[in-house]
Amino acid sequence: MGECNLHALSIDIQSLLTFNFPDRYAQNGNIFSKRMGAIRKSCGKDVELVFIDGPHLLQPGDLAWSSTSELGASEASGSDPAIAFRAWWRVNTERTQALGLDASLALLKDVLKADRYEGVFGFSQGAAFAALLAALLEKPHLYPSFLIDGQSPHPPFKFCVSVSGFKPPDQLATILMSPSYSTPTLHVLGKNDVIVIEEWSKVLLEISANKRIEEHDGGHFVPCKANWRNFFRDYLLDPLRDVPSPGLSSSSTPNFGATYAQSLEYTGINIPRNTVNGVSSTKQRARIFETFSAPPT
Repeated sequence: MGECNLHALSIDIQSLLTFNFPDRYAQNGNIFSKRMGAIRKSCGKDVELVFIDGPHLLQPGDLAWSSTSELGASEASGSDPAIAFRAWWRVNTERTQALGLDASLALLKDVLKADRYEGVFGFSQGAAFAALLAALLEKPHLYPSFLIDGQSPHPPFKFCVSVSGFKPPDQLATILMSPSYSTPTLHVLGKNDVIVIEEWSKVLLEISANKRIEEHDGGHFVPCKANWRNFFRDYLLDPLRDVPSPGLSSSSTPNFGATYAQSLEYTGINIPRNTVNGVSSTKQRARIFETFSAPPT
């Protein structure tokens, strides 16, 4: 398929849209960009990835790992936004509220009113946020702060991709996603994901009314072997087409995160990326808004 008229908003999360406490598999934007390179290259010029940074800066002391220097994070602080770790939200002690979610939605309101996107792509915390955003655009009147002169800043997405996703821990998510949300959603799950476990994933699956489920036999990462790269490319170019399943494959090298059995705090981080809010091109491209953050416990 050559040029396409698809605009896609994609949210990919390093501890994804799992808006939770950053853990040791978090990485900076430079590392993520390199690891995302295979998928981006496979998509070619027909798909444009638009990365959005979360509004909440995290200090090194916020990070769950004991040695941030091993990940090049020793300098990651609020003093330099270009390399600082970021979050879409943190959770309260009871883990019933996503603190800072309003600020993140305000940011997305500005992004969405400035341009049009066909869909959204999220990983981990980003996947949770992607699903929430899709639901919000279906029922914007339920969150009046998101409206502009009584109208939504953006029409509903045509699709959502949720990799290692879960339902956000907030009453707003319950309001927007009850009894379900209807945006066609591709759910990609790792059979050996010990970060976003099956119990959490199932909650999101149960309220996704128009879902497609694909599994890989790895852990908490976006699969990037050739079959998955081609699958993501074909799906993003035409999400309504019956794209053949990539099927279960041998574990691919972790792309956005790594698998480990350590418990994590439920807050959420976003890996810093340069933000692109507009694309000047004569070609119609699939726009993808990507975000990065950490998973829950």
